[in-house]
Amino acid sequence: MFHRQKGKIKSLCPAFLRKSNSLPLEKEGKPHSIHRLVLLLLLALYSAASVFRLANSPIIRHSESDSEIKTHFSNPRNLQARREKPSLASLPCSALINGETDETNSNSIEGILCCDRSHYRTDLCYIRGDIRTEPASNPANIFLYGAQQEAVTEKIKPYTRKFEEGIMNSIGEVAINPSILLADQTTADTCDVVHDVPAIVFSTGGYTGNLYHEFSDGLIPLYITSKRFEKEVVFVVMEYHKWWGVKYQGVLEQMTNYPIVDFREDRRVHCFKEMIVGMKIHGELIIDPQLMPGGYSIKDFHSLLHRGLSSESDFQFNELALPQKITKAEPLNPPSHCLNASTITISTNSTRNLKVVLFIRKKTRVLQNVKEVVKTCHRFGFSVQILNAKMGTPLVTIYEALASADVMLAVHGAAMTHFLMMRPGSVLIQIVPLGLDWAAENFYGEPAKRLGLEYMEYKVTTEESSLSKDYEPDDPVLVDPSVVTKKGWWEMKKVYMDNQNVKVDVRRFGKLLQEAHEHVMQSRCIREMTGEAKA
Repeated sequence: MFHRQKGKIKSLCPAFLRKSNSLPLEKEGKPHSIHRLVLLLLLALYSAASVFRLANSPIIRHSESDSEIKTHFSNPRNLQARREKPSLASLPCSALINGETDETNSNSIEGILCCDRSHYRTDLCYIRGDIRTEPASNPANIFLYGAQQEAVTEKIKPYTRKFEEGIMNSIGEVAINPSILLADQTTADTCDVVHDVPAIVFSTGGYTGNLYHEFSDGLIPLYITSKRFEKEVVFVVMEYHKWWGVKYQGVLEQMTNYPIVDFREDRRVHCFKEMIVGMKIHGELIIDPQLMPGGYSIKDFHSLLHRGLSSESDFQFNELALPQKITKAEPLNPPSHCLNASTITISTNSTRNLKVVLFIRKKTRVLQNVKEVVKTCHRFGFSVQILNAKMGTPLVTIYEALASADVMLAVHGAAMTHFLMMRPGSVLIQIVPLGLDWAAENFYGEPAKRLGLEYMEYKVTTEESSLSKDYEPDDPVLVDPSVVTKKGWWEMKKVYMDNQNVKVDVRRFGKLLQEAHEHVMQSRCIREMTGEAKA
């Protein structure tokens, strides 16, 4: 713009500019000052002319990220502006996946296919229109008829670990094939099953079989993705395992009102009007309320688990049931046994014993002095229930054990995931082997605190780790685990997860149990004072 303006000025007075340009810069005499004033005057006149032409143009458009503002200059003295709603096609794909649309206008728009590949852990695609599955195809095919002109074939693996190439190689690929032609203009398969509700396509392959991954990579992302449909959604599953459907039947029934469709084995053509391929994920065993329409959190998922695994129907996650500090300003009069939380006296309203559920391991990260740990628990007034959770252990059995527990105790590992079934105000104790501090906190500690549990760690010392027998006392494996962990996950796993057992110092462990006991008693008192305790 500047060069064009300068060119126009030169055309008006070329002789003047030649003379002014020929003056030495170091001379600042009176003629030179007059020349500058004339030049500034000409620039001002040109700017005024530009504004006049702009004011007489018909329309000026200014685009924003979320909308478009159009200002109409039909009369320079009467400016009028209006904000226009974005069209469905112009919305980012994430908004369609999240359901952030004006349903009154969006239902009539068909043939939409878009994908959101911006997340580190997962890809998602959104489809709306005449959607049909192709049975027994490899790769799995989904067709969209009457697609918009710009739509192209999209390929996606609907599993939430896209950063991990090795495991993603085991996940089947879904090809979404758009056609601008209508189905009756092609040789499209006839619908065998017509669904009036949307579908979510996802995989139960990958690390399914490991409890932690079944929740972190599967059930929690499924809850996050499906919650907006309020059970009016069909789950179409890749790499479906029948045992998975049986194990989590009660939980899945809280997310969908319809039978699961096995994408590989079901030979029928299923037809939908709306579909999401892939699942959203917020992190490790985490639901971020700020990313959820309606502000749902891990506490809501906790309530869903309770409804799916328990016959009780009146359960709600009550913040009042969480432990609080009793201060002099507390308006309620605490029961006498609450005045000294370290006592193991139980009120008549809470006659049951305090209970610890201890999960044991048999292969790696084995707790080698289980009997001593159990005796220490008894010394502090806890009864102990030992669980060796296996793949075939019914989830309801574990849930029932934890529903009556005050404390859950386990060495770092997948069994820690069971904390999701604990009662509000309970205590979670994680025995953290050498070198696993980061994994312990991020995979279990932080999520447990988000759920509202009292989280405690027992960090194993060098002397308590079996690695002390395998390495010299000054070896970095023992004195500086960061040397190993910096080499990556697999090196850390090989050294600290696959080849380490622990034997805790029961005296030091007893101090932690004392803290757990005090918290449990305080929590129980609070429930009694607020009417939440149950006999």
